[in-house]
Parts: sequence; C-alpha cells; structure tokens
Amino acid sequence: MAIEHAERLESFVPLTSSDALDDLFERSNDRPVLLFKHSLTCPISSAAYDEMTKLSREVSLLVIQRSRGLSVEIERRTGVRHESPQVIILRNGAAVWNGSHWTITADTVERVAREND
Repeated sequence: MAIEHAERLESFVPLTSSDALDDLFERSNDRPVLLFKHSLTCPISSAAYDEMTKLSREVSLLVIQRSRGLSVEIERRTGVRHESPQVIILRNGAAVWNGSHWTITADTVERVAREND
C-alpha cells in the first residue's frame, strides 16, 4: 500500500524538472536550500516526511517514484549517493550536509541549516 501525504504536499515545493534543480543550486548561493527525497512506499520515508513538515523553512520535495531521473542528476551533481528518504542541504552550489533514514529529524535539519545561513 502506497503511503500518500497528498493532504500536506502544499507545505513543500515540488521538484519536478531540471530547470527547477538548476534554480535550487543557484539559490543556494544566497542561503541554504533543503532538498528532501521521499518515497511514497517506505514507512521510514513517511516518518522523515512527518519530521520535515515541522520545519518553517522552504523544503523542495522530490518524490522518487515520480522523478527518478532527477534523483540520479542530484547524485551526479552533488556526489552524494542516492538514498531514500534523504535530505541534502545545498549551500554555495554544493552539498554541505546529507542525512538519510532515521537521521532525518526536524531539529537536526534546522540546526544544520542555521549553521549554514
């Protein structure tokens, strides 16, 4: 059974194109950018999703089942091996932090983002 969170997707900014990914890397020159790779079928990803909804910062959401090609592109551009769930924080065009599975907590992501403001 797919784990859907359609009722809360509006709290995230969907990442669905290479142009949007280029924009994320560009915006990371001004501030930390949060990228969340989410699987609709994974219970651990569901828990990470719940953690990410607690953030007051913008979160770019890549749904793995819908954008596998973009996930591969992110791995190529950042050098961060794909996992899901996964959070990557970009700053100045590079990954400055990444976490997966149970390391994804709102407190941790917020702390690292603040450290890179």
